Amino acid sequence: MNARGFGKVAVLLGGKTAEREVSLKSGAMVLAALREAGVDAHRFDPSERGLQALMDERFARAFIALHGRFGEDGTVQGALEFLGLPYTGSGVLGSALAMDKVRAKLVWQAMGIPTPPHELLAAGSDFGAVAQRLGLPLMVKPASEGSSVGMSKVREADALEEAYALAVNYDRRVIAEKFIAGMELTAGILGRTVLPLIGLETPRDFYDYDAKYLRDDTRYTLPCGLPPAKERELQQLCLEAFDALDCSGWGRVDLMLDRAGRPWLLEVNTAPGMTDHSLVPMAARHLGMSNAQLCVRILELARVE
Repeated sequence: MNARGFGKVAVLLGGKTAEREVSLKSGAMVLAALREAGVDAHRFDPSERGLQALMDERFARAFIALHGRFGEDGTVQGALEFLGLPYTGSGVLGSALAMDKVRAKLVWQAMGIPTPPHELLAAGSDFGAVAQRLGLPLMVKPASEGSSVGMSKVREADALEEAYALAVNYDRRVIAEKFIAGMELTAGILGRTVLPLIGLETPRDFYDYDAKYLRDDTRYTLPCGLPPAKERELQQLCLEAFDALDCSGWGRVDLMLDRAGRPWLLEVNTAPGMTDHSLVPMAARHLGMSNAQLCVRILELARVE
């Protein structure tokens, strides 16, 4: 599509969640990339003005660069559908399922897609029994947050309650998940294409918020180093996991490859980061796509229903 053919495009960024600062950075990159490509793109922060302004100001399409709640959970997607405005990324159902780590796991388990064992935690949980059932170490995280916000790695049963107390600040539902030791990988998805897998290594305890956005010592391996046949197998599995949650357009699938070579799906991000540390732009560059080309392609894939 010719860049001008998109009409006036709103880049939705910021919002009012714990991931606001990351969203502002993602949105700034998307805005610059679209303008570089000649798209009539404009900044739009839903925390500063109501979505009705999208219609009042005659926007023709929305690029969602919001992260976390109200941006990735189906909320803004439903509002945009009500307004009849095409938008990037997954629809209401796909966004809601992917954002809810518990229900995403239930869908995957029902379909035979491997994902680490988990349990929901509550204030009255027998934390020692949970640790015994799942085994240590554990990852503890809010059920519906991204960017590793509120997440902890727990090595001792006595630390599980404290990790729960941190996570519950961000979501009333908290999940404890068996930690999978091995190779951490991520797969960007663009339409029906799975981008090259990227391996992730950090000197920190796990790939947390700082490792994702702030530190310069996180190591990204691209190509990931796996045999081509194994990489293709994992790419296909990631696409199956993406489809299982009714996701579409573009996104990112995170997984672990344990020391026996078995894959374990962790989560799907339906509006992945687009910062200078982000993984989808990195994989796209490996294929020769500039940020401008990537963002235009995502915009081409916008849901028009």
